[in-house]
Amino acid sequence: MAAMLIAGAVGYLFLSENENALPDGFVQGNGRIEAEQVEIAPTLAGRVAKVMAAEGSLVATGDALVLMDTDELAASLDRAKAEIALAQQTKAEAEAVVVQRQSEQRKAEHDFDRATALLAGQNISEAVFEERETTHRVAEAVLGAAKARVATADSQIAAAEAGARVIEAQIEDSSLFAPVLGRVLYRLAEPGEVVGAGAPILTLLNLENVYMEVFLPAREAGLLPIGAEARIVLDALPEYAIPATVTFVSPEAQFTPKQVETIDERDQLVFRVRVRIPRELVEDRIQHVKTGLRGVAVIRYDTNSAWPDALERRIPPELFE
Repeated sequence: MAAMLIAGAVGYLFLSENENALPDGFVQGNGRIEAEQVEIAPTLAGRVAKVMAAEGSLVATGDALVLMDTDELAASLDRAKAEIALAQQTKAEAEAVVVQRQSEQRKAEHDFDRATALLAGQNISEAVFEERETTHRVAEAVLGAAKARVATADSQIAAAEAGARVIEAQIEDSSLFAPVLGRVLYRLAEPGEVVGAGAPILTLLNLENVYMEVFLPAREAGLLPIGAEARIVLDALPEYAIPATVTFVSPEAQFTPKQVETIDERDQLVFRVRVRIPRELVEDRIQHVKTGLRGVAVIRYDTNSAWPDALERRIPPELFE
C-alpha cells in the first residue's frame, strides 16, 4: 500500500508540474473542488421560529430546514375568511332582493300591458296609462340595480378568496425546505431573530453539482468539446483518479484568478473550464465530499488517445467504510 501511495504521489506531481508528460490528446489545469451555494431565505420579512439544521449538517432534498413565525399571518387569514363569509351573506341578501324585485317587475309589466290594451280601446285615460308606464320602467330599473348588487357581491367574494389564497401561500412559504441534496455551510440566523425578505438564514452547498474549475489557454480550451471525459486527481488522494465530464467552457477569455498557483499561468489570458463529478459518484461517498480540496483536472480532447494507467485507478468503495 505504501508503495502505491508513493507511486501515485510521484505520478501526480509529475503530471501537475510537467504538462509535457501528458500523452497527446490531453490537457490539464490546476483547480479545487467546488459546489454551488444555495441560499435558504424567506420570501417575507418575519421572525425566525425554528432552525432545524446546524452548520455541517447533511440535508436531503425536501428536508424541513427553517420555520418562520406565522401568528400574524394566521390572524390575517382569519380576517380574510371572515370577509369571505360577510361577502357571501351580502350576496345572499342581494339575491333575495332580486327575487322580490322580479316579482314587482312582472306585476308592473302585466299592468303596463293591460293599460296599453285599454288605452287602445280608449277605456283609460292618458294619465293612468302614463302612470302604469312609469311604474313599469321604475320596476325594471330597480330590478337591474338589484342584479348589479349581486354581481358586486360576487366580485367581493372573489377578491376576499384571492386575498385568503395569498395569505395561505405566505403561510406555506414560511416553512423552508432543502431544494437540493447538500451540506449546511453557514447558519446565519437563530430562532427569535427578525430577518428581512430574501435575507439568507442558511447557506447550503449543492452536492448535486460538485465540480472543479480550471483555466486553460485558448489553444487548449478550443480543443475541448462539451461532454469530454476528464479525471480529477486530488492532493489528498494522489494515487486515485476521479471520473468527471466537461460541462462548461467559457465563451470569453479572462485573466487567470490569483488562486492559480504559478505566476506564468496568471500572466496569460485563459478560458474557464468546468469539469463535473457524476452525481451518483458523489452520492455514494456523500459523507466524505468536501469542497476546497485542491488538485489537477486532466481532460481528454482526443477520444482516440488512451488514458494513462495512473489516471485509471478509481477510489475503491472500501476506502471510506
